[in-house]
Amino acid sequence: MNKNELAKEIASRMSITVTKTLQFLDTMSDVVGETISRDEPVMLQNFGHYMPWDQTERLGRNPRTGKECVISKRRSVKFKPGKGLIDTLNSKR
Repeated sequence: MNKNELAKEIASRMSITVTKTLQFLDTMSDVVGETISRDEPVMLQNFGHYMPWDQTERLGRNPRTGKECVISKRRSVKFKPGKGLIDTLNSKR
């Protein structure tokens, strides 16, 4: 599911416009990104936690040439699913 498909699904369930839903999704993305960039986790009850983390510099390999190269350190985000999301996924079986 891509962003537009998600917006259409949310809009139909909430009886609001797709434009408003896209505006909400963009704002949510901005707020989550800004919060994580301040080294603060974002916890959404029953959905999951987004946590910032620092990847260390490491040795990698170019898959085309096989040549080794250094991958520089960078900031990234980890996601840990919440109990509600896990329960939803496992209730479908």
